[in-house]
Amino acid sequence: MTLANNEQQPLRLYVLWALIGWALVGAVIYLSLTSSPIQTPEIKNGDKVGHFIAYFTLMIWFAQLYRRGLHWVFTVTFILLGVALEIIQGQVGYRMFQYGDMLANGLGAVFAWMLAAWFGDVLLHLEQRFLNASAVCSSDADGGATAVEPPILTQQQPKDNG
Repeated sequence: MTLANNEQQPLRLYVLWALIGWALVGAVIYLSLTSSPIQTPEIKNGDKVGHFIAYFTLMIWFAQLYRRGLHWVFTVTFILLGVALEIIQGQVGYRMFQYGDMLANGLGAVFAWMLAAWFGDVLLHLEQRFLNASAVCSSDADGGATAVEPPILTQQQPKDNG
């Protein structure tokens, strides 16, 4: 199991989070190469904002899944992915090669890398909040339901031996 960003506690739903991350990568590849791309608002360089957000999202997502020492690998990988997709767009005939898109992709990945530590362990906190909150009740000895505090909210009190 891969350790969460804090390198202390593993993500219990790592496989789910990884699948979502790779689905995001697939979506970026598909949207970059489709013959009918998403129409962006009619603002100057609006598509560049979309490129920035896409690669920022990819990097932040994968930064949640892998220890900080690997973040630079994902940053470089996403930059290279953006460059490769732009080169392919220039070859397919129905898309355009643009250096500005490459720059926006790279800046999104780099800014996410720089901010990854500030985002903390978002996925880990989601797991703790929602998985522990799902343990709201359990059965007692008579088969009846009893309320149980989520483990993350309980504090162990010292035992009184007197």
